[in-house]
Amino acid sequence: MKKILALSSLAFLSTLAFADADMQKQIDDLKAQLEKLEKTQDSQDQQISKVNAQSAKDNIKFDIDFRTSYDALSYETAAGKKFHNDALYSNRLWLGMGYAPTDEMVFKGQLAFNKAFGASAFDNTTGNPQRAYGFDAFDWVANETLTDDALKVREAYWLWMPRTGDIGWTLSVGRRPSTNGSLINLREDDKEKSPLGHVINMEFDGASASVNYDKLLPGMMLKLCLGRGLTNASSWANSTGMNYIDAGDTLDTTDMVGFIFVPYNDGQYSIKSTWYRGLNVPGTVSGGDMNASNDYLQTRGDMDGAAVSFKTDGIGDGINDFLDDTIAFASFAMTTSHPDSGKEMLGSEDSKNGYSYWIGTQMPNLTGGRFGLEFNHGSSNWRPFTFGEDTMIGSKIAARGNAYEAYWTQPLIENVFSMQVRYTRIDYDYTGSNAFFGDYSSPLAIDSDMAILGGAVKTASDLRVYFRYQY
Repeated sequence: MKKILALSSLAFLSTLAFADADMQKQIDDLKAQLEKLEKTQDSQDQQISKVNAQSAKDNIKFDIDFRTSYDALSYETAAGKKFHNDALYSNRLWLGMGYAPTDEMVFKGQLAFNKAFGASAFDNTTGNPQRAYGFDAFDWVANETLTDDALKVREAYWLWMPRTGDIGWTLSVGRRPSTNGSLINLREDDKEKSPLGHVINMEFDGASASVNYDKLLPGMMLKLCLGRGLTNASSWANSTGMNYIDAGDTLDTTDMVGFIFVPYNDGQYSIKSTWYRGLNVPGTVSGGDMNASNDYLQTRGDMDGAAVSFKTDGIGDGINDFLDDTIAFASFAMTTSHPDSGKEMLGSEDSKNGYSYWIGTQMPNLTGGRFGLEFNHGSSNWRPFTFGEDTMIGSKIAARGNAYEAYWTQPLIENVFSMQVRYTRIDYDYTGSNAFFGDYSSPLAIDSDMAILGGAVKTASDLRVYFRYQY
């Protein structure tokens, strides 16, 4: 650049001082050299831009999400007994990573731990699927329950995003994101993930493929989802001498297949729907003498689920700033059991239908934060796959009864540091809300003699305060 400026100055001064032909020739030569230097500079700038772009693609990008929470838990049984934990403190860390070698291919991963302060006073790491209790480390909820400080894989998948003309496609395989889905993400103050949180909120390994028809209607999309929640295979170096063969026993491989269809999403108004079938789902079989050590898991049958949700991100158009920044939603869902011959699901050998509805709103407040209110109701045979919901008292969405929730999320330092106060209360009408698909999923009326004698939970509440750092 200094050379270019020097030559430009010299050309200018020479033009003023001389006017003969020889000097004009020198000026023309100087101009030619100037143009050559300018082209060389442009070429160097382009090369630097290419190097910077390639360098950006050759590096894994990391992000951090660290949350410290205080929870006050309360339970009351149908018999009137009360249980509390007034000081449950926990830390949750999500360490995310991403790598995009091309515009069409992305790798995403996330490591996590979630634990109570200090050492645990109980054994919560067995994760043995043959035991009826001690499911803290069960694969479906491994990163949503309080375990230890070991980092576990929460997400790890590749995502391919080619285009064919105006149609966009995606294909992805790995430990796909299947928690914090649509609608449930609002109270979590997170970006929306793929599933509809009304029916699915738990960890899965699997694959997905989608096609985008947004040229036909805004946001129109169809996605096929495949998941495996349990693999029936023997261990390495087992007593048979045959590694990883079908283990037989009482549990079959558990798979899930489903579709997500978004007919319309213009950024303000959206409609989303889903249908799925869970194949060979497990359930706890009671030993018959109220002794948990005699209980075991067994494949019980298949489970269907479906939901349709409507959300508006902004009410009206320019009525006022408050309504422009208010979110409202309503969702309806159903589930249907299909027991295997001679086995019971939800307390019956016959298919049973359950339903749920869920409404909520989130609005701005005077502090610059967000205030939210939610309500959901579930019938006696309502049974979604929401075991991984981030609520210490169990999934509020799975409640066979009424669940109420209010929360206030407040940024403290821009988008880096925030806090939230959240209160969740569940009033159960029937037992079995947080069970799998066997004996303990039977819906007994809370005021029935069996529910009272069994110590069924009638009411549960969770008051949470957290501080969260994100980068």
